[in-house]
Amino acid sequence: MSDTLPALQRIRADVRAMHAYSVQDARGFIKLDAMENPFGLPPALQAELGARLGALALNRYPGDRGADLQRALAAHAQMPEGFRLMLGNGSDELISLLAIACDQPGATVLAPVPGFVMYAMSAKLQGLRFVGVPLTADFELDKAAMLAAIAHEKPAIVYLAYPNNPTANLWDDAVVEKIVEAQGVQGGLVVIDEAYQPFAARSYIDRLARHPHVLLMRTLSKFGLAGIRLGYLMGPAALVAEIDKVRPPYNISVLNCECALFALEHAEVFEAQARQIREERERLVTGLGRLPGVKTWPSDANMVLLRVPDAAKTFEGMKAQGVLVKNVSKMHELLANCLRLTVGTADENARMLAALEASL
Repeated sequence: MSDTLPALQRIRADVRAMHAYSVQDARGFIKLDAMENPFGLPPALQAELGARLGALALNRYPGDRGADLQRALAAHAQMPEGFRLMLGNGSDELISLLAIACDQPGATVLAPVPGFVMYAMSAKLQGLRFVGVPLTADFELDKAAMLAAIAHEKPAIVYLAYPNNPTANLWDDAVVEKIVEAQGVQGGLVVIDEAYQPFAARSYIDRLARHPHVLLMRTLSKFGLAGIRLGYLMGPAALVAEIDKVRPPYNISVLNCECALFALEHAEVFEAQARQIREERERLVTGLGRLPGVKTWPSDANMVLLRVPDAAKTFEGMKAQGVLVKNVSKMHELLANCLRLTVGTADENARMLAALEASL
């Protein structure tokens, strides 16, 4: 083993200094840590999808079916005329491809923090600077700080998650628009990340055509297909065409593609599931409101952020009772003693509430 250690010196020093993105082992737990849709496909649809996947030509590289999926997603999202859609192996790949496409000397990526960790991670891995602008204590956008950072840093990309992860809130539209306009004036891109759109009261899609520098990113993970890893990016055709040049050929497998097309053909099933999750979210928030010492924030996603007296103790207590949530208290100082709960089924939420109450 010692003979191979010198080869580690070939790995970038900043990579060796990084912490890997960790995924908790969820075996044996009620899994409410990753904002997954808790509902599976009905048995009849499982059988139908299985037959379709079994008939695919797995011996061939992905072909025209990807174009069919692009058209189906464009129609589903009501993409504006003159825009183009690009597919990614989850939103994570799209974020990485954006970093590659914008990697010019001195380029910076800017986003509010706390936010989705992959904005910073993908930027740093590509050698771009990342600038995080803290949210207010109530997790709202700090308009003055954001505008000052855009003026000073002149970022290549500004990410705005709508709603935000892990805080779950939709930001003030007037503030969002000021940031979008300021970034446009200095010649940078804005990426509106709508990963949680199925659960949100509003979308940016109606405003997308106003701005030639704004891209809208969505995923099928929260739609109910986290396992197939499919994200998509929409924007002005000329802009998306340039970013699409750095996409690896055949990045979407025929299996992923067919699963996504199948889901869109049965969109009403997933829309009903999203509606049920929104209803469960309201019941969960009401239940949390009855617990002493627990503070929650408004949610437009399939998660709820809460602050407890001792996040580590509560997290371990819930885990001991078989309920796995996400301890985000170390992610950022604004998240001190915060836990993030995924909205599950009625039974899962009841058990989560009971475990939380017993662990406070």
